[in-house]
Amino acid sequence: MSTAPGLGAPTSADSSELAGRVAVVTGGASGMGLATAHALARRGATVAVFDLAAPGRADLAATLEVTADRVCSTAVDITDADAVRHAFDALLAGYSRLDILVNAAGVAPPTPFDDITENEWNRVLAVNVHGTFLCCRQALPAMRAGRWGRIVNFSSTAGKTISTAGGAHYTTAKHGVLGLTRHLAKTCGPDGVTVNAVCPGLIDTPMARGLLPDETLERVTRSFPVPRVGQAWEVAELVAFLASDRAAYITGAAVDINGGDLII
Repeated sequence: MSTAPGLGAPTSADSSELAGRVAVVTGGASGMGLATAHALARRGATVAVFDLAAPGRADLAATLEVTADRVCSTAVDITDADAVRHAFDALLAGYSRLDILVNAAGVAPPTPFDDITENEWNRVLAVNVHGTFLCCRQALPAMRAGRWGRIVNFSSTAGKTISTAGGAHYTTAKHGVLGLTRHLAKTCGPDGVTVNAVCPGLIDTPMARGLLPDETLERVTRSFPVPRVGQAWEVAELVAFLASDRAAYITGAAVDINGGDLII
């Protein structure tokens, strides 16, 4: 299978599958969020990246390999309710619809439990859980109005067990994301909106490389049934599937993608 430059994603996707859809990807400036933005754009979606480190529009379009009219980039602190509301309001004013929300933004400090301050605890839950809540709250009215929507939240293997490298606050937050996902799936299904979570294991991203030395990452993953580090594009392909019509009967799921590290 051939790969696209830079992001390593396969090029065989149906470029019309998401044509006409508008997607928001939080944390879309790097890592799995950027790979997801790329996967959605390759399938024809117009993609808005919400990220504190939002790239310029032209740079983002070049990275995603689409024309500038198919992307927008907004600097947003997803823990700030007013900032989130303004970002979604501006998006809807410009595009008049919102079909897909991917909540990929997250932080995972490795602080030992005894050293976690209240401020750090609150920050980790704010980004991973509260930010997901705020974005879902802003996205749902437009999805309900269109009678079609896809929300994909990023949990983690840590959401089903404990984190390999992140602290107790990260584990707690990712469990919380699964609870929110299940609740919204139950309540939003009749409106034509599916809500699912992906649970990546150890994926080759700047965040993972910042938490674990390369040799540790490689040693740990060699023990997996699929004995290697996962790639961001592989997670992105799963997200893109869940965001499509092909996944219309899947909701409330927490889909593992971890090379078999956790089999339950």
